[in-house]
Amino acid sequence: MSGFEVARLDEIEEIDDGREPWRPIRHHFGITSFGVNHWTAREVGDRIINEHDEVDDENEELYLVTQGRATFELDGERVDAPTGTLVFVRPAVKRTAFAEEAGTSLLALGGVPGKVYEPQGWEVWAPLKALYEAGEYAEVADRLREALDAHPEYSELFYNLACCESLAGRTTAAIDHLSRSIEMSERFRAYAKDDSDFDPIRDEPGFKEVVGP
Repeated sequence: MSGFEVARLDEIEEIDDGREPWRPIRHHFGITSFGVNHWTAREVGDRIINEHDEVDDENEELYLVTQGRATFELDGERVDAPTGTLVFVRPAVKRTAFAEEAGTSLLALGGVPGKVYEPQGWEVWAPLKALYEAGEYAEVADRLREALDAHPEYSELFYNLACCESLAGRTTAAIDHLSRSIEMSERFRAYAKDDSDFDPIRDEPGFKEVVGP
């Protein structure tokens, strides 16, 4: 097995989940120590990076403008970012970015200071989110099962599968997969306590046993 891999950006399948198209670099290479993806805007004025902060996940993020020109808004302050600009953002800062030229592209890297990186598989979940929001829970659950056959290392996929199975009336499977997600990452126990997706099974003894008081 080789100790390195090489790929061109256009060799990494582009994902379009209703935002700007992006390429899941971390997932493509199976990187387990940090997150990295590449985003591209279609038109001038398109929002490349959705407005968000990283307070809950505690991620520090670094953006590199690889093509075109972007305008970042960082806690309301506008920053001009032509090709080659690096923008480092700490967790509490509200951030977003817009394209000033068609085809503007950004490389985004992230990780939590002082903590081991946990690949969650959100790159696999993202294309299914629209189906989930449309209420197609059984179909999403079936597709997540297939995804987990190929990528059983992703704790977030087990959690999202449990959510969809709960909403689809698959109680036993939902509890089993929720338990698996918590075994992989304890944070999902706290998530499940307040997640309305589990309201259909919240009174089940198995759910209470897995999640606790």
